This record gives sequence, structure tokens and C-alpha cells, in this order.
Amino acid sequence: MQNALGPIGFIGTGQMGLPMALNLLAAGFELKVWNRTPSKADELIAKGAQRASSPADAVRAGGIAITMLADDAAVEEVAAGTDGLAARLGAGGIHLSMSTIAPATARRLASAHERYGCTYVAAPVFGRPDNAAARQLVICTSGPAAAIARVRPLLDAMGRAVFDFGEQAGASNVAKLCGNFLIAAAIEAMAEAFAMAEKSGLDRNQLATMLTKTLFAAPVYQRYGEMVAAKRHTPPGFRLPLGLKDIELVLATAGAAQTPMPLAAILRERIIGGLARHREAMDWSALALGALDDANLE
Repeated sequence: MQNALGPIGFIGTGQMGLPMALNLLAAGFELKVWNRTPSKADELIAKGAQRASSPADAVRAGGIAITMLADDAAVEEVAAGTDGLAARLGAGGIHLSMSTIAPATARRLASAHERYGCTYVAAPVFGRPDNAAARQLVICTSGPAAAIARVRPLLDAMGRAVFDFGEQAGASNVAKLCGNFLIAAAIEAMAEAFAMAEKSGLDRNQLATMLTKTLFAAPVYQRYGEMVAAKRHTPPGFRLPLGLKDIELVLATAGAAQTPMPLAAILRERIIGGLARHREAMDWSALALGALDDANLE
């Protein structure tokens, strides 16, 4: 099956893209890879991938291209235009876009791909770099069913579960933004609770252990609860500026749908406050430090 798909173009081999691409290689897929910083693809080249000279050079006509890039602008830059992925893929090609971007951007890109006869599939992921390395990503898809079926072996090689949200291009991006909003809200809620506990004389780590083994025994609370309780936000798996990007996408999407999300607005201000305190190199869980600032805790 791997050889039947032919060489896969993989664009974006950063913190998330690298382990995802390594899993594809381990599953026997051929890869041609590109990253803006070429050295970030060196491990893949050493393990048998080909190096592309440009994003378009990474893909073949009628083939499959995967992008795992930082934001909407980066995806549109490599995908659109006369020298973009869509033009290079052409008839029968598929662009599997795994970045967290706006639903509106996904819809715009889907239309652009149609003009070249190729298909855009949105497949944003839930998980951090270690989840990607362990092939434990949760992947949300949306787009034409036949195209999703064609790329399913690739998704199975990178994740543990795939949830499809139908044919509408931006649907899975809405699902992804809903999830990220809930994660950020959980971080803020734990930050406030642990700050109150600490100021009341409790051991915040002991409280986190109790809560995440009983009432909140779920991966998000367990993982982020430990980080928030311990006030440990480095090394970053997902940097604070990217968290701001995602929350702003949540607010823009909510605005377009005329859906008030006051908590998302609070989260945006919390993250901006953290960036104002020069926390841009920290994990986005560092938004929790705002509760310590407010409570005059170290």
C-alpha cells in the first residue's frame, strides 16, 4: 500500500512535523521533504528521505503532499499561486493539510485546489511532539470522502485515532479550535484553583494529584495539571505565541458565527499578559502564570 501511494511530499519538519514524518518513514512510505530551515530535515534525510529544494519540488503531479506548518500565512504561501502545491499537484493530487488554521482559510484553500483539479483535505491534529513521536495523535479530518480514504494509511501511520467531520472543508478546523479552546480554559481554571489552594496553605502539587486521579482523570488535566501545579513551563511543546494565534482564531471563528465566547476573550488577554512579561519562549501552559501574578505568588 505504501508503494502504491508513491513518494509523499512532506513540507514542515519542525517540532511536530519531524516526528510525524519519521513515523511515515518507519511505516515504509517514501518521503521527499522540505523545511524552511534545511537542517531540521537532516534526521529524515539520514533515514532515507529525499531532500526537496522547494515546497513544489517536494511533490509530484497527481501525488500527495502533507503540510505541517505554523499558521495560515505559511500554509497559503506554499499552497497557493502558480508555483504552489496546488498547481504542482494538479489533477488527482491531494493536499493533506495538518496545521491548525482558520476554517475560513481552509475553505479558501479548498476552492483554490479545485481550480487545479486537486483536492484539499483538512486534518489538524491533537497532541504534542512526544505524542507525535509515539504515534498517539488524534486526527480530525474533513473533505471529500474518496480523498480521505486514499490518505487513510498515512493518517494511521501518524496517529491513534481519526475522527471525520464530513465534506465541508473547514469543519475539522472548527473541531480543532474547539478542542484548543477547551484545553486553554482548563489550564486557566487549574491555574486559578491552584493559586487559591496555595494561598490557603495547601500543597498545590498534592491537590493536583488528587484531582487528576479522581474528578478530572483525563489526559488534558493530568498532563497540564502537573505542569501548572509544578509551575513548569519549559521546555515548550507548543509555544505561547502559537497559543495566542489559536485563541485569536477561535475568536475570529466565533465572531463569524455570531457566537459570543467571553472566556476565549479572557484567555486572549491572559496570553497577551504573559507575552508582555517576555514568556514567549515558554509553553502555552505558561498562561497559568497570570493567576500567580494576580495572586502575588512566585
